[in-house]
Amino acid sequence: MARRIANTEVEALTQAQAGRELARLGKEIARHDLLYYQESAPEISDAEYDALRRRLESIEARFPGLRRADSPSDKVGASPQTGFGKVTHKAPMLSLRNAFHEGEVAEFLASVRNFLGLEAAAEVAVTAEPKIDGVSVSLRYEAGELAVGATRGDGREGEDITANLRRVGDVPLRLAGGDAPAVLEARGEVHMRREEFFAFNARQEEAGEKRFANPRNATSGSLRQLDPEVTARRPLRFLAYGWGEISDAGWGGETQMERLEALRACGFQVAEEVRLCRDLAEMLAAYAALEEARGRLAYEVDGMVYKVNRLDWQGRLGALSRAPRWAIAHKLAAEEAESVVEAIAVQVGRTGALTPVARLRPVFVGGVMVSHATLHNEDEIARKDVRVGDMVVVRRAGEVIPQIVSVVMEKRPPGSVPFVFPRECPECGAPAVRERDEASGDESAARRCVAGLTCPAQALERLAHFVSRDAFDIEGLGRRHLKEFFDEGVLRHPDDIFTLQERDAGALAKRDGWGEKSAENLFAAIDARREISLERFLFALGIRHIGAATARLLALHYGSLGRLRAALESIALDEGGKPSGSAWEDLTAIDGMSSIVAAPLVSFFAGADNRAVVERMLAAGVRVLDAEAPAGDSPLQGKTVVFTGRLDSLSRAEAKARAQQLGMRVVGAVSRGVDFVVAGEDSGSKLKKARELEVEVVDEAEWLRRSGG
Repeated sequence: MARRIANTEVEALTQAQAGRELARLGKEIARHDLLYYQESAPEISDAEYDALRRRLESIEARFPGLRRADSPSDKVGASPQTGFGKVTHKAPMLSLRNAFHEGEVAEFLASVRNFLGLEAAAEVAVTAEPKIDGVSVSLRYEAGELAVGATRGDGREGEDITANLRRVGDVPLRLAGGDAPAVLEARGEVHMRREEFFAFNARQEEAGEKRFANPRNATSGSLRQLDPEVTARRPLRFLAYGWGEISDAGWGGETQMERLEALRACGFQVAEEVRLCRDLAEMLAAYAALEEARGRLAYEVDGMVYKVNRLDWQGRLGALSRAPRWAIAHKLAAEEAESVVEAIAVQVGRTGALTPVARLRPVFVGGVMVSHATLHNEDEIARKDVRVGDMVVVRRAGEVIPQIVSVVMEKRPPGSVPFVFPRECPECGAPAVRERDEASGDESAARRCVAGLTCPAQALERLAHFVSRDAFDIEGLGRRHLKEFFDEGVLRHPDDIFTLQERDAGALAKRDGWGEKSAENLFAAIDARREISLERFLFALGIRHIGAATARLLALHYGSLGRLRAALESIALDEGGKPSGSAWEDLTAIDGMSSIVAAPLVSFFAGADNRAVVERMLAAGVRVLDAEAPAGDSPLQGKTVVFTGRLDSLSRAEAKARAQQLGMRVVGAVSRGVDFVVAGEDSGSKLKKARELEVEVVDEAEWLRRSGG
């Protein structure tokens, strides 16, 4: 029924059908917003996402009485995540309406004239600016100094990523010139240039780390690193395209072009391709020029943005709920070609996820020879009904692995059969299952092999992760060598690395491409890594959801591998594998540690094979260091704190970081084990709980006094 309604034209929907379709579209758009803005892992193309929004808006226009209070029409992006502090934008960071053909661009100009009461022949000059495919941010300068940097978030509230934006090379820490206003918010796009992205991805692969699908995903992931030094190592750049709050309304001139030049004079980079257009013909000519030059540009673009040039007209035009009336994005068509699906392979990753990849008859798309395309997951294959032998439309819009857009049904060969997604791991034969979220009841999109380290595909990927830069960082064990050693049985599990020299008996030096010196260098590199911090060790194990930041939280909370293992191995699991008990409550109370993240960690240490690997590593001489004690003596070291409410003098993220630097444990739930609660403005249930349990409560001023802030 739902699928039939989804395929029904808007004009043919009944009121009841329209209500159900609005509910479905709202949920679907919210899910894709989360994937795109927060997880940097979009499942559909921009064009497919735009189609969802256009359908929703068309239904709302036909049935205005059915418009929901939580309609995506009123929202930009997704709500900010909880890993960073929140920033309220003084001026909202709005989205843009889209135009997909020349007629809609002409309608935009007509709507501007109508709103302003201008004659049909009146000139409306606009700027034509390339729409960079990156991550929008706002940079707030006070007295010429960078004070706050934030993501767009939902347009009104974003994430405080100031520390990370300070590491972006094109972001000025201090404004150039001497005429900048006391407060200036510059808006722009953080991005990666195409060639720098390819080089970065190559380094990722060489280190055995995650490759990113496209520059935008890589940029988003880089800006959301909890360690700013990781961001600093990524090739990020910034282009300014606008502004938010400005304390001097007359600063920078009276037009969009003049303001962009003023931003350039302050030290910001501005796209060289910006043009001033005085009529529709010039706008379309600028668009055509961008389309023609697209493949030669240094960065990825997905359209041309037209903005009314006069600032006083911009002010009069104002904005709709989520987009300004004075601007519109003329979207570029994605680069596409047709090819034949010669096979569908299912690959197994480090965490056991089964990912289908179509092997294509090689075809040029956007100047690149393409022979593989991602199919994302089981549901995506079924939704598009992709089959071996099909002629398909392949899209490349910056993706390293392009996507299949659709099947050319009229060219489907006779006798084709639907692809059957395996229920067993293609590498080891173990069951491949789809996990179900107990809270929502939804199945995960990915099907996963349950074998863990006994699956050869997972074992090889985990070996590559184990020796990567942020883990044990062992030079000389690249992916090619690891695969050779793995296939020959020389290295099967991480502990094998630390017994390689005693098992070698000179064999490594005699292998093709090796010699005595290179063998000695590898053994020396391994020996140099027998001592490792607890957080790097936990990250190296390759447990699902345990990234570098989460590993750091665990290390700070438990202090030593012994205490962590004792706590995890004491957690009781019921027949369905569901954890419970005080140790589980303590684990999930750690600030930033949800049950979804914690469950795979508990499962890992509940597995006898996994525990045996850890034991063999320790027996082979690996020494896992206790978490580093904070510099100096602090009376707060070892104490447990909860932060609640709004703090005035520093962000919640800064307060938590300060507490961790002092050796404290930061948790998210109030219990009798908490030493004190720091309560800011608008504290709610946590403050009430603290009073019920008679846990000490302090205000922000007392927290600053105790922490030396």
